[in-house]
Amino acid sequence: MSEVARPTLSDALTERMLELIREGGHRPGDRLPSTRELSQRFAVTTPTLREALRRLEATGAIELRHGSGIYVGAAIERLVLPNPNMRAMHAPKLLDLLGARIVIEPPLAAMAAGHGTEAELTTLKRVLADAEAHLRGQDAELHDANMTFHRATARMAGNTVLHEVVDSLLTVHAAEQQAILQIFDDRRRDYEEHLAILQAIEARDAAAAEERMRAHLVDVKTVIEQRLHHPPE
Repeated sequence: MSEVARPTLSDALTERMLELIREGGHRPGDRLPSTRELSQRFAVTTPTLREALRRLEATGAIELRHGSGIYVGAAIERLVLPNPNMRAMHAPKLLDLLGARIVIEPPLAAMAAGHGTEAELTTLKRVLADAEAHLRGQDAELHDANMTFHRATARMAGNTVLHEVVDSLLTVHAAEQQAILQIFDDRRRDYEEHLAILQAIEARDAAAAEERMRAHLVDVKTVIEQRLHHPPE
């Protein structure tokens, strides 16, 4: 039987930092005590403290701002976190990524049609207007707009955990999503499918929103699969 790993000083310090944030009622964006103050509070050396801070920064629990200080991170309350150590995906995993999105995102689009507010709909319209403005060769901006559309749709569904799952998938695999845009290579078609999803959500038609999101992602996956197996000459 293998020996159970004992918590290290850094492990314990990381947990104490989280307790400090929780018990102090700190919210994302709040400034925390300085490195010197924290070292004195926890009676540890600066290098040990910095190791714990780097761990917390990697998960988004805190944000280290050079020359400014330590702040509570936006991800402090997340249940699902992207893996910052994830390597690039090969073709089979790329298709698995799209397969996962086909399972998760269509029901969220249906939920968005039922839960979305007018303010959220306005945001979606603005995002798609931004996407349309970048259809001719501005792929970095177009990619950002496309991913923002999918994240915003998931957020509109009203389920924080599922939104975080979608956000984590798109964050960790940003490079793969950019590759999908290049391989799919039909920016206008992609935009029009997004527009059809928006129109269903705006009409509060949950069934249509779900069907159009599924059709969109299946369309992308089918094209990617074909071109990976039979690349154009």
